[in-house]
Amino acid sequence: MIAVLLFVAALAAEPVAAPAPPATAAVVPIADTDVREFVAIAGRKVAGRPVGGPIASADKVLLIARDDKGFPAIAVSTGFPARQSLPAPPPSTLAVVRLRQRYETPVPGPSASDLAFVAANRMPLFVIGEWARPAPMWEVAWIDDAVRYRIIGEVGEIGPWQD
Repeated sequence: MIAVLLFVAALAAEPVAAPAPPATAAVVPIADTDVREFVAIAGRKVAGRPVGGPIASADKVLLIARDDKGFPAIAVSTGFPARQSLPAPPPSTLAVVRLRQRYETPVPGPSASDLAFVAANRMPLFVIGEWARPAPMWEVAWIDDAVRYRIIGEVGEIGPWQD
């Protein structure tokens, strides 16, 4: 009984620190090089594969996060209506990849909804066009308080940022 009282007294004398909140991935406006290279390979492998489900004209959406060893990985792969804007992703997401079946802009590239997604979430978005082979790819990012994009070539070469 005395041991129990001493234990309780020791606990009362030393305040116990609250557990630290779980670490979440900090949102970075431009994707790290390893994430960009991962998307260039893994994202283009998905291009041209059919989307299952009830939505006939769905885009494919991949959420990229880090696995338990710190490497980029596809955390979620899903179909999403082509004409619908993307919702905000979960906090652990490093980047989002949207594979578009057809282009909606006068010149192929990111659409207005793609640019609006990056402006709202300050998170890298990769747009991959499934309408051509090899599949064209753009990186959209929040840079200097504006949304900018650039083309990513077949072997990972990057073009200049454009408004």
